[in-house]
Amino acid sequence: MAEHNVYRFYAELADYEPKNWWRFEINGEKTMAELAYSILLMFEMQASHLFSLTDYRRETFKEWAKAELGEENSAASDYLANLKNTHYEIAFDDVYLQENEELVKPDEVTLNQELGGFTSRLELAYDYGDDWKVELYLEDSTKKQISLKDVPRVIEGEGFGIIEDVGGVTGLRQLAQILKQGHGAEYDDMARWLDSTTLDLQSFDQEDMNFRLKKLVRVYREAYEDGLEPTARSYKLLTRDYLGKGSRGY
Repeated sequence: MAEHNVYRFYAELADYEPKNWWRFEINGEKTMAELAYSILLMFEMQASHLFSLTDYRRETFKEWAKAELGEENSAASDYLANLKNTHYEIAFDDVYLQENEELVKPDEVTLNQELGGFTSRLELAYDYGDDWKVELYLEDSTKKQISLKDVPRVIEGEGFGIIEDVGGVTGLRQLAQILKQGHGAEYDDMARWLDSTTLDLQSFDQEDMNFRLKKLVRVYREAYEDGLEPTARSYKLLTRDYLGKGSRGY
């Protein structure tokens, strides 16, 4: 096996309890877009909406400079004046950038090119209506002898992820309460909408997720980068037909 840079990340769904999180590894030859597709898959984000990924390297540098160099350091101030956060987005329209952000196309750059230095915290945003956010932390980067067939891969985690079009974090909390009831008119309505009576928002299936990462990153790439609809076979994978799930994969 050849040696590759392997990056280990911790990813957590923002503003939701109980925590939904994954720890995973991915190789440095992958594009930043493929990193995002892997996260979308882990959190059950079904490539139905736009996404972006932001690297908050300015904030990381400021924290480092304050701890290592003190409050007032002219060299650090000069460096910070020219340092921008990086906003990765496949732009289908005009992209709104925050102050001190630069736009980079995520499908044109790799992790090896972009990560390192003052990268430690990123944020993935998905579905700008429901406004899902995933906080992403780079925990480790090391060279390993590894087969590229084995990455990306999940190491550990907790929680199922999101439900598409449920109304963001608030809607997911409400859904969790309804599912706990297990009966009643609200429960019946939600079961019909989900096409499922077996959904467990606390379930965590590492083996299934690693299977999906191997099979479906390509499908997400084709959807976002080439505008291709999933094939019938890919759609069955997306909706977990192989596990006998309902029409929405739940």
